[in-house]
Amino acid sequence: MAETAKALADDLRSGRKDPLDLVAEVYDRIDAHGDAALFIRLTRDRAEAEARAARERLRAGNPASLLDGVPLAWKDLFDLKGTVTTAGSAVLRGAPPAAADAALVRAGMRAGLVTVGAVNMTEFAYSGIGLNPHHGTPRNPRDAKVARSPGGSSSGSGAVVAAGIVPLSIGTDTGGSIRIPAAFNGVVGYKTSTGHHPMGGVFPLSPTLDTLGPLANTVEDCVLVDAALRGLAAPQVRAADVAALDLAVPDAVMFDDLDPAVAEAFDATVARLAAKGARVRRIALPELRETVAAMGRYGPLASAEAMDIHWDRLHGPDEALMDARVVRRIRMGEKMTAVDLIRLHAERARLIATVNDRLGDALLICPTTPSVAMPIGPLEADVEVFFHHNFRTLRHTAIGNFLDWCGLSIPNGADAAGMPTGLMICARHGRDAALLAAGLALETTIRG
Repeated sequence: MAETAKALADDLRSGRKDPLDLVAEVYDRIDAHGDAALFIRLTRDRAEAEARAARERLRAGNPASLLDGVPLAWKDLFDLKGTVTTAGSAVLRGAPPAAADAALVRAGMRAGLVTVGAVNMTEFAYSGIGLNPHHGTPRNPRDAKVARSPGGSSSGSGAVVAAGIVPLSIGTDTGGSIRIPAAFNGVVGYKTSTGHHPMGGVFPLSPTLDTLGPLANTVEDCVLVDAALRGLAAPQVRAADVAALDLAVPDAVMFDDLDPAVAEAFDATVARLAAKGARVRRIALPELRETVAAMGRYGPLASAEAMDIHWDRLHGPDEALMDARVVRRIRMGEKMTAVDLIRLHAERARLIATVNDRLGDALLICPTTPSVAMPIGPLEADVEVFFHHNFRTLRHTAIGNFLDWCGLSIPNGADAAGMPTGLMICARHGRDAALLAAGLALETTIRG
């Protein structure tokens, strides 16, 4: 495992490391990594200025937060003052530079976190695979021989942490875009509840479903950065009592058509959890199939809202400059009627209420994705192969967005080729503290 944010922060506070030296090391690692598709832009001048300010605070014994001086990268949906937010697209390259930082970036500055750049992503955040024809597709660092999917849409966020370049990257999640890259790259990904962090200055995909959160090496790092970004002097979350946890395994959808390695890793993880004293029980959740059916019957909510956001682009010359796969997904919203959208929202509200009643304070566990990261060659060669794998990859995580859950993906094994698998823990909306407390308590057991 790469060095954690916690370890770096400890070294910075003790004086064993210097923030400016750490920034130089980060840019050396970027050069050595040699993946031109990883970052869309670097912000070295900004990083050095922020590191210099962190050095002064740390030497004065007055750190801005527990993570003062720790470097991180932002997905290219977050406005960084003075630079162009492209959202992974070619059509926004000529847009005006951001006049101000996004709200969460400002929160990061107040906490002393050091911005090293904006990482790559799926165009307009609309894919679980992570391909980008405009800026290139970041390599999945877990396979040095075969180019594999980094997961999407926060592709660069997962890869930059897995490569050991920075210990933290902040992504977004509308249908799985934090948890999928976490699973594919073998890192931890935390999808917060909607409204947990401010969305100001973040390019939207689906305002109803969009959430923000970190990708990191450990659950502890996610807890630390979440607290820092919310202005807390120290995290309020503590590890849960394992014996008090109620872990529910759903009977529907989440175990259909799994890769054998994913199924084996999950079963082995459940056995380890039970051996540690956690209560693991099977639960009937027919609403999961009803959720999939509702999205199929009425259309994707994200497509309807993305169609509104991109209406002018898709009815003008910009459409030809966009990734045709992204255009096809957005245009699924064009087929939806006003009645479809009304009924979809009503069905969503019903399903959220019903599932929340069934779950109560239990935490749902399942594989994060049905497969490990797949080679990208076949995905780029055949659009129908791409859409098959994209739908399958998003299946588990997108249900959580639709049902308004928060979620955490933790590495729990690997296939014969060494490609990581992930276990997802989900909780109903607003139970972020309980989710993270469970993650702190269970991470070592989940990892095995």
